[in-house]
Amino acid sequence: MNEVSAKNQPQTFARQAEEAPHLPSGAGERISGYGVMGLPFASGHYLALRHFTASSIGPGYRAIWHRDPDGRWSVYADTPPEVSCARFLGPALTATHTSAIGIQWTGPRSLTVEIPGVLTWQLEISTDLATRLMSAVGARLPAEACHATWLLRAMGVAAGPVLSVGKVRLHGMMPSGQTFGAIPRRVWRIAQSSAQMHRRDLGLLGPLPAQDRLGDFMLPQGGIFFADAAVVLSQASKAEPIGLEPAPQ
Repeated sequence: MNEVSAKNQPQTFARQAEEAPHLPSGAGERISGYGVMGLPFASGHYLALRHFTASSIGPGYRAIWHRDPDGRWSVYADTPPEVSCARFLGPALTATHTSAIGIQWTGPRSLTVEIPGVLTWQLEISTDLATRLMSAVGARLPAEACHATWLLRAMGVAAGPVLSVGKVRLHGMMPSGQTFGAIPRRVWRIAQSSAQMHRRDLGLLGPLPAQDRLGDFMLPQGGIFFADAAVVLSQASKAEPIGLEPAPQ
């Protein structure tokens, strides 16, 4: 692997986010990092990963979103709900869990994600013309582009058909009532993946029968890994009831 291609690997961007966390400037609640935007399974399960290495409302954190075949959403995070993804997803969740989350890179484009005793998730990442095009555009934008509503709307409209993942919205309302703006500046495909949750295999990859959403955030119908991302949310007006009871195992 030559030096140029090594710099463009997802593992490299993940390491940069971990070693030098950086928040976009401006108002609102801000987070930045990398993760899996979403990954649907033909069984009806759905997984997403967030490793926000910088946060304006608390420490950086790791979180996994899980949808079961009945459409119930849960969030696992290694920080409390009030300073993790449950803060803005809370009203749409059935349960939240605070747990250690491990992310181990086994190669420039391969990683394993684990929640001890709950989840083992392997991923292989690839690139293609569409992801290279979207990354070329995103790489030219500053992190502060997450505040540019008009730009995010246009990019979301374009990203869906370019990436062939259904509708994409980079600006809108979260279940908490907070508005969000997100700019994933680098994207790749999830080429292969397998996952076992509570010792049960989640099965083959495949789109959900109907694209799901959390507030205005549309869950992609194909696996996308992102990095060098910046997100801004409007200031929460009050604490949401996010301290949910754990779901039955």
